[in-house]
Amino acid sequence: MTLKVGLQLFSVRNALAKDPWGTLESVARAGFTFLEAANHNAAEDPGVGFGVDAGPLRRTLDDLGLAVVGCHVNPLRLDILPRALDYQAELGNNQVGCDIEFYPAGDHDYVLRRADTFNQVGALAKERGMRFYYHNHFQEFQRIDGRPVYEILLENTDPDLVDLQIDVYWMYRGGQDAVEWMKRCADRVILLHQKDFPKDAPQPLNLYEGVVDPSADIDLDLFLDRVDPACFTEVGTGTLPIKDILDTAATLPRLEYVFLEQDHTTLDEIDSIRTSREAFSRLADVAWS
Repeated sequence: MTLKVGLQLFSVRNALAKDPWGTLESVARAGFTFLEAANHNAAEDPGVGFGVDAGPLRRTLDDLGLAVVGCHVNPLRLDILPRALDYQAELGNNQVGCDIEFYPAGDHDYVLRRADTFNQVGALAKERGMRFYYHNHFQEFQRIDGRPVYEILLENTDPDLVDLQIDVYWMYRGGQDAVEWMKRCADRVILLHQKDFPKDAPQPLNLYEGVVDPSADIDLDLFLDRVDPACFTEVGTGTLPIKDILDTAATLPRLEYVFLEQDHTTLDEIDSIRTSREAFSRLADVAWS
């Protein structure tokens, strides 16, 4: 299977904030077609996170040969979801996902309550002919009674309502083997996020090895404090086993897209995504359009 590869727009968030239309044109010129948006202000902005209406955005995307094929919604709340879904439908996108979730240490009941919310989100999306997917970070691999939070979430979410977007980088940073999780969850994985970890990183790959206490109460402040921006590099230039990841990805029966994502870079954002595209292209036969 030839993998379809796109870009998570979080990679160019600063450029989008300054000049959304010019940035989209630059993204298209860099060779990307498939886009995933990340809306971190969904309570105020129902769209893609940079304050534009769906109609003009859809026309611009069409003119540039771009397509939004996924969008993270944060905060993920039932009261704001209907208008967020309506916006995505007008944009031509049929799937939305969570952005980042935190789970109080040891609180099994909280995990179950969030799993129930995810099922409800999935049901609302399904009513509109859309899909909901869960995106992981590293904190889902804390353990409650000896079991990873991620495993508890999978057991308590309906596979017909909650699909998966595996972020392989964050799985490795949670001390996990992302390839094994991809195989284990093969029937639920519809999207992947691919980042890379630099050879000269100032932290160990596994954040639970001396950077984050495995029993800590991880919240956004701790997350931002402990994740070093120097632990990201352009995709295809670092140490993650991307070839193994892509070989496994090609066997996943429902996988639609792999999104390249750059959380932090020392380069200009457009130069960064161009570098990732060029390096990634050397690793596998992939489709960019």
